Amino acid sequence: MTTEGPTTVHAPPTAAPEESAAPQRHALTKIAVISTLGGLLFGYDTGVISGALLFMKDDLGLTPFTEGLVVSSLLVGAAFGALTGGRLADALGRRLTLLLAAVLFGLGALGTAVAPDVPLMVISRVVLGLAVGCASAVVPLYIAEMAPPHRRGRLVTQNELMIVTGQVIAFTVNALIDRVWSGEHIWRWMLAVAAVPAVLLFVGMLFLPDTPRWYASRSRDAEAQRVLRRTRPRAEADGELAAIRTAIASAAHQPKASWADLRTPWIRRLALIGVGIAVCQQITGINTVMYYAPSILESTGLGTSASLVSTISVGVISVVMTFVGIWLLGRAGRRPMLIAGQIGTTTSLFVLGLCFTLPESGVRSYVVLTFMVVFVAFQQCLISPVTWLMLAEIFPLRLRGFVMGLCVWVLWMVNFAVAQTFPPLVAAWGSTATFWLFAVCGIGAIVFSTRCLPETKGRTLEEIEADLCGPARLTPQTD
Repeated sequence: MTTEGPTTVHAPPTAAPEESAAPQRHALTKIAVISTLGGLLFGYDTGVISGALLFMKDDLGLTPFTEGLVVSSLLVGAAFGALTGGRLADALGRRLTLLLAAVLFGLGALGTAVAPDVPLMVISRVVLGLAVGCASAVVPLYIAEMAPPHRRGRLVTQNELMIVTGQVIAFTVNALIDRVWSGEHIWRWMLAVAAVPAVLLFVGMLFLPDTPRWYASRSRDAEAQRVLRRTRPRAEADGELAAIRTAIASAAHQPKASWADLRTPWIRRLALIGVGIAVCQQITGINTVMYYAPSILESTGLGTSASLVSTISVGVISVVMTFVGIWLLGRAGRRPMLIAGQIGTTTSLFVLGLCFTLPESGVRSYVVLTFMVVFVAFQQCLISPVTWLMLAEIFPLRLRGFVMGLCVWVLWMVNFAVAQTFPPLVAAWGSTATFWLFAVCGIGAIVFSTRCLPETKGRTLEEIEADLCGPARLTPQTD
C-alpha cells in the first residue's frame, strides 16, 4: 500500500506528516469541520424532500409533473448557484462566498417551510438551490486550497461525508417527525430544520481565513504565508508559497478567466474532462434514489412509515461507504476507483431493474431495498468522493473557480434532468425500463473514464497544473 503524498514533502523520521504538528492538524480539522457544514446543508436539503413529498402531495395538490418540479427546482437553482459561486469565489474570495451561501441556505429553508402553494415552494426551492450549488462548487475548492498534498484527498472528501451525513440526518428527521408529530403539515417542520446548520455555517465562517492561494492571487502574501504556517510545518509552508507565487507569476500576463479561455484547445479539453466527470456522477441516477427512495419503496407495497424508516438504511450505508472511500483514497488512485465504482453501479442498476419484474409482495419490497443499498454503496464509496476531489484538483489556479463552477453547473443540470424526468418515465415506461436506461448511461460513463481521465493522486495542485497545462499532457496516467 502507498500513502497519499508527494515525495518532496519531508517529515521527521519518527512521525508521519500529519502527526508531526498538532497545531497544524487542529487548524485543518477546524477548517474542514466548519466549511463542510455547507456539505451537510447540501445533503440535508437534497435528502429531506424525499420524505416531505409523501405528506406534501395532498397539502399542495401535487401531480407527477409538479412533484418533479418541486424536487428539481432546487437543482435549477443549484446549477446557477454553482456557476455564479465559482465566479464569486474568484472575485470575492472563497470565505466570503460561503458566508453568502449560508445566508441563502437560511432564507431558502424558512421559505420552503412556510410556502402556501406550489409557485412559492418552487421559488423558495430555487433560492435554496442557489445556496446548495454555491456550496457544492466552493467548499471542495476551499478545502483543496487549504490542505497540504498528503491530506488533501481525505479532507476534500470529508465534504462528501458531510453531504451523505446530511442526507441520513434528513431521512432520520423525517422518520422521527412522522412518529412523534400527529398534526397537519408535518413536512413544514422537516424543511425548517435546515435553518439551524445554516446559522452554524455563517457563524463558523466568520472565524476562518480565506485560502492562501486566493490571498496570494491578490498580492496579499503575508496573509497567505500566515495561513500556510497555521496548516503546515514552516519549511513546507515557505516552499509551497514559493510554488504558488511561481504559478501566479507565470499567469500574471494572462487576462482574467472568461468564456474566451475555452477557445484555447488544451483548456477546452480540460474543461470537457471536468464536464465529463460531472456528467458521469449524475447519469448513474443516484439522486433518483436519494430524492425518491420512500416513493419507490411505497410503490412496491410498503406503507408510508415503513418506507420512511427503510430509507434510513440508504442514508446509513452512504455514510459508512463514504468512510471506506476516504480510506481508499489514501491507498488507491482516483482513476481506478472511479472506474470500479461505475462498473458496480451499472451492474446494480441492471439487477435493480430486474427486481421490479418480481411479483408484488413484501419480499420484493426488501429485495428492491437491498439492491438500492448496493447501488448506493458503490456510488458513495467510489464515485462521489472521487468526483468532487478531482473537480477541485484538475484546473489551473487562474481558471479554477470559473471552470469548476461551469462543471458543477453541468452536474446540477444533469441532476435536474434526471429528477424532473424520473416520475414521468416511471409512469410511462415502468421502473424496470427506467433503471435499465440508467444502466446504459453507466456503460457510457465507463468508456469515458477509461479513455479520458488523468491521475492526480500524490501531487500538489501546482504539480497537477504544470502536468496538465498543455496540449500533449492530458492522457491517462497512473501512479
